[in-house]
Amino acid sequence: MGRTLFDKIWDDHVVADLGDGAFLIHIDRHFLHELAGAVSLKELDRHGRSVRNPQLTFGTVDHVLETFPGRGMTTRMPGGDDFLREFSSRIVPHKIRFFDLEDPRQGIVHVIAPELGIALPGMTFICGDSHTCTVGAVGSIAWGVGSSDSEQALVTQTIIQTKPRAMRVSFVGELGPGVFAKDMILALIGRYSAAGGTDHAIEFAGPVVRAMPMGGRLTLCNMAVEFGGRTGMV
Repeated sequence: MGRTLFDKIWDDHVVADLGDGAFLIHIDRHFLHELAGAVSLKELDRHGRSVRNPQLTFGTVDHVLETFPGRGMTTRMPGGDDFLREFSSRIVPHKIRFFDLEDPRQGIVHVIAPELGIALPGMTFICGDSHTCTVGAVGSIAWGVGSSDSEQALVTQTIIQTKPRAMRVSFVGELGPGVFAKDMILALIGRYSAAGGTDHAIEFAGPVVRAMPMGGRLTLCNMAVEFGGRTGMV
Protein backbone atom coordinates (compact mmCIF):
# COMPACT_ATOMS: atom_id res chain seq x y z
CA MET A 1 0.00 0.00 0.00
CA GLY A 2 1.31 3.43 -0.93
CA ARG A 3 1.29 6.63 1.10
CA THR A 4 -2.07 6.81 2.85
CA LEU A 5 -4.17 9.63 4.27
CA PHE A 6 -2.85 8.65 7.69
CA ASP A 7 0.74 8.95 6.45
CA LYS A 8 0.10 12.39 4.98
CA ILE A 9 -1.52 13.80 8.12
CA TRP A 10 1.12 12.21 10.36
CA ASP A 11 4.01 13.61 8.28
CA ASP A 12 2.44 17.08 8.33
CA HIS A 13 2.45 17.02 12.14
CA VAL A 14 5.93 15.63 12.89
CA VAL A 15 7.90 18.20 14.85
CA ALA A 16 10.94 15.97 15.36
CA ASP A 17 12.10 12.41 14.75
CA LEU A 18 13.34 11.30 18.18
CA GLY A 19 14.80 8.00 16.98
CA ASP A 20 13.92 4.41 17.87
CA GLY A 21 10.55 4.85 16.16
CA ALA A 22 9.43 7.74 18.38
CA PHE A 23 8.22 11.09 17.04
CA LEU A 24 7.27 14.42 18.57
CA ILE A 25 3.82 15.18 17.12
CA HIS A 26 2.01 18.51 17.08
CA ILE A 27 -1.56 18.33 18.43
CA ASP A 28 -4.16 20.52 16.75
CA ARG A 29 -7.01 19.97 19.20
CA HIS A 30 -7.06 18.64 22.75
CA PHE A 31 -10.26 17.78 24.62
CA LEU A 32 -10.41 17.31 28.38
CA HIS A 33 -13.06 15.68 30.56
CA GLU A 34 -13.50 15.47 34.32
CA LEU A 35 -11.59 12.22 34.90
CA ALA A 36 -8.27 12.33 33.04
CA GLY A 37 -8.56 16.11 32.70
CA ALA A 38 -8.77 16.64 36.44
CA VAL A 39 -5.59 14.61 36.96
CA SER A 40 -3.69 16.43 34.20
CA LEU A 41 -4.67 19.89 35.42
CA LYS A 42 -3.86 19.01 39.02
CA GLU A 43 -0.34 17.96 38.00
CA LEU A 44 -0.01 21.06 35.84
CA ASP A 45 -0.87 23.29 38.79
CA ARG A 46 1.33 21.28 41.17
CA HIS A 47 4.36 21.99 38.98
CA GLY A 48 3.38 25.62 38.38
CA ARG A 49 3.04 25.17 34.62
CA SER A 50 0.70 26.97 32.23
CA VAL A 51 -1.25 25.89 29.17
CA ARG A 52 0.67 26.78 26.02
CA ASN A 53 -2.32 27.28 23.68
CA PRO A 54 -5.61 27.51 25.61
CA GLN A 55 -7.48 28.30 22.37
CA LEU A 56 -6.65 24.80 21.06
CA THR A 57 -7.93 23.03 24.17
CA PHE A 58 -11.53 22.35 25.19
CA GLY A 59 -13.21 20.75 28.17
CA THR A 60 -16.55 19.28 29.17
CA VAL A 61 -18.06 17.05 31.84
CA ASP A 62 -19.42 13.77 30.51
CA HIS A 63 -17.94 10.66 32.12
CA VAL A 64 -19.41 10.44 35.63
CA LEU A 65 -22.50 12.64 35.30
CA GLU A 66 -25.92 11.14 35.93
CA THR A 67 -28.31 10.83 32.99
CA PHE A 68 -31.64 11.60 34.67
CA PRO A 69 -33.53 14.90 34.10
CA GLY A 70 -32.58 17.66 36.49
CA ARG A 71 -29.12 16.19 37.15
CA GLY A 72 -26.51 18.34 38.84
CA MET A 73 -22.77 18.31 39.39
CA THR A 74 -22.99 15.27 41.63
CA THR A 75 -22.77 11.55 40.89
CA ARG A 76 -23.32 8.18 42.50
CA MET A 77 -19.91 7.05 41.27
CA PRO A 78 -17.61 6.67 44.29
CA GLY A 79 -15.22 9.62 44.31
CA GLY A 80 -16.86 11.13 41.24
CA ASP A 81 -17.91 14.33 42.98
CA ASP A 82 -14.26 15.09 43.69
CA PHE A 83 -13.36 14.75 40.01
CA LEU A 84 -16.20 17.03 38.96
CA ARG A 85 -15.33 19.64 41.57
CA GLU A 86 -11.59 19.58 40.91
CA PHE A 87 -11.94 19.70 37.14
CA SER A 88 -14.39 22.60 37.06
CA SER A 89 -12.32 24.61 39.54
CA ARG A 90 -9.01 24.09 37.74
CA ILE A 91 -10.02 24.45 34.07
CA VAL A 92 -11.38 28.00 34.23
CA PRO A 93 -8.20 29.74 35.52
CA HIS A 94 -6.30 28.32 32.52
CA LYS A 95 -8.74 30.07 30.13
CA ILE A 96 -9.69 26.79 28.45
CA ARG A 97 -13.11 26.86 26.78
CA PHE A 98 -15.33 24.84 29.10
CA PHE A 99 -18.70 23.39 28.14
CA ASP A 100 -20.09 22.94 31.64
CA LEU A 101 -23.35 21.29 32.67
CA GLU A 102 -25.37 24.46 31.95
CA ASP A 103 -23.89 24.93 28.47
CA PRO A 104 -26.17 23.62 25.66
CA ARG A 105 -23.04 22.41 23.85
CA GLN A 106 -22.11 20.03 26.68
CA GLY A 107 -22.04 16.37 25.70
CA ILE A 108 -19.91 13.28 25.07
CA VAL A 109 -16.48 14.48 23.97
CA HIS A 110 -16.17 12.38 20.82
CA VAL A 111 -19.71 13.30 19.78
CA ILE A 112 -19.61 17.06 20.28
CA ALA A 113 -16.08 17.47 18.89
CA PRO A 114 -17.20 16.81 15.29
CA GLU A 115 -20.64 18.35 15.86
CA LEU A 116 -19.12 21.67 16.94
CA GLY A 117 -16.41 21.67 14.27
CA ILE A 118 -13.66 21.35 16.87
CA ALA A 119 -12.30 18.32 15.03
CA LEU A 120 -11.80 18.86 11.29
CA PRO A 121 -10.27 16.90 8.39
CA GLY A 122 -6.47 16.74 8.42
CA MET A 123 -6.13 17.49 12.15
CA THR A 124 -4.56 15.62 15.04
CA PHE A 125 -6.96 15.28 17.97
CA ILE A 126 -6.48 13.75 21.43
CA CYS A 127 -8.59 13.13 24.51
CA GLY A 128 -8.31 10.96 27.61
CA ASP A 129 -10.81 8.41 26.30
CA SER A 130 -10.09 5.19 24.39
CA HIS A 131 -12.96 5.88 21.98
CA THR A 132 -11.51 9.20 20.86
CA CYS A 133 -10.81 7.38 17.59
CA THR A 134 -14.50 8.00 16.79
CA VAL A 135 -13.48 11.47 15.64
CA GLY A 136 -11.41 9.91 12.82
CA ALA A 137 -14.68 9.70 10.88
CA VAL A 138 -14.15 13.31 9.75
CA GLY A 139 -10.73 12.49 8.30
CA SER A 140 -8.54 13.34 11.28
CA ILE A 141 -6.03 11.32 13.31
CA ALA A 142 -7.67 10.96 16.70
CA TRP A 143 -6.61 8.77 19.61
CA GLY A 144 -6.97 8.42 23.34
CA VAL A 145 -4.13 9.37 25.68
CA GLY A 146 -3.29 9.01 29.36
CA SER A 147 -3.10 11.87 31.83
CA SER A 148 0.69 12.26 31.49
CA ASP A 149 0.48 12.62 27.70
CA SER A 150 -2.40 15.02 28.21
CA GLU A 151 -0.28 17.08 30.58
CA GLN A 152 2.55 17.22 28.03
CA ALA A 153 0.10 18.37 25.35
CA LEU A 154 -1.25 21.09 27.64
CA VAL A 155 2.24 22.46 28.26
CA THR A 156 3.86 21.96 24.83
CA GLN A 157 1.01 21.31 22.33
CA THR A 158 2.90 18.13 21.41
CA ILE A 159 3.10 14.49 22.50
CA ILE A 160 5.57 11.69 21.86
CA GLN A 161 4.22 8.77 19.85
CA THR A 162 5.47 5.79 17.91
CA LYS A 163 4.00 5.61 14.42
CA PRO A 164 1.49 2.79 13.96
CA ARG A 165 1.39 0.85 10.72
CA ALA A 166 -1.40 1.69 8.28
CA MET A 167 -4.15 -0.79 7.40
CA ARG A 168 -6.85 -0.10 4.85
CA VAL A 169 -10.12 -1.99 5.28
CA SER A 170 -12.32 -1.75 2.18
CA PHE A 171 -16.01 -2.66 2.26
CA VAL A 172 -17.43 -3.44 -1.17
CA GLY A 173 -20.90 -4.29 -2.45
CA GLU A 174 -24.13 -3.01 -0.92
CA LEU A 175 -25.63 -3.34 2.52
CA GLY A 176 -28.71 -5.52 2.76
CA PRO A 177 -31.86 -4.51 4.63
CA GLY A 178 -31.26 -4.15 8.34
CA VAL A 179 -27.46 -4.18 8.01
CA PHE A 180 -25.66 -1.17 9.45
CA ALA A 181 -22.19 0.11 10.32
CA LYS A 182 -22.21 -1.71 13.68
CA ASP A 183 -22.79 -5.00 11.86
CA MET A 184 -19.88 -4.25 9.53
CA ILE A 185 -17.35 -3.61 12.26
CA LEU A 186 -18.56 -6.61 14.28
CA ALA A 187 -18.21 -8.81 11.19
CA LEU A 188 -14.66 -7.51 10.70
CA ILE A 189 -13.77 -8.28 14.32
CA GLY A 190 -15.45 -11.66 14.09
CA ARG A 191 -13.44 -12.61 11.02
CA TYR A 192 -10.01 -11.27 12.03
CA SER A 193 -10.32 -11.24 15.87
CA ALA A 194 -10.19 -8.42 18.41
CA ALA A 195 -6.44 -8.25 17.85
CA GLY A 196 -6.64 -8.06 14.05
CA GLY A 197 -5.75 -4.37 13.91
CA THR A 198 -3.19 -4.31 16.72
CA ASP A 199 -0.74 -1.39 16.42
CA HIS A 200 -2.36 -0.17 13.21
CA ALA A 201 -4.12 2.98 12.10
CA ILE A 202 -7.23 1.59 10.42
CA GLU A 203 -8.46 3.44 7.32
CA PHE A 204 -12.03 2.47 6.43
CA ALA A 205 -12.65 2.75 2.70
CA GLY A 206 -14.56 1.32 -0.26
CA PRO A 207 -17.92 2.07 -1.89
CA VAL A 208 -19.98 1.08 1.16
CA VAL A 209 -18.12 3.54 3.38
CA ARG A 210 -18.17 6.19 0.67
CA ALA A 211 -21.97 6.01 0.55
CA MET A 212 -22.33 5.89 4.32
CA PRO A 213 -23.76 8.85 6.29
CA MET A 214 -21.59 10.43 8.96
CA GLY A 215 -23.34 8.53 11.76
CA GLY A 216 -22.22 5.24 10.25
CA ARG A 217 -18.66 6.44 9.76
CA LEU A 218 -18.52 7.53 13.39
CA THR A 219 -19.70 4.05 14.42
CA LEU A 220 -16.99 2.32 12.38
CA CYS A 221 -14.23 4.49 13.78
CA ASN A 222 -15.59 4.27 17.33
CA MET A 223 -14.98 0.52 17.37
CA ALA A 224 -11.53 0.59 15.78
CA VAL A 225 -10.11 0.04 19.28
CA GLU A 226 -12.28 -3.10 19.67
CA PHE A 227 -10.46 -4.36 16.56
CA GLY A 228 -7.16 -3.69 18.34
CA GLY A 229 -6.35 -0.57 16.32
CA ARG A 230 -4.55 2.46 17.68
CA THR A 231 -6.98 4.66 15.79
CA GLY A 232 -9.54 4.54 12.99
CA MET A 233 -10.35 7.03 10.26
CA VAL A 234 -12.28 7.59 7.05
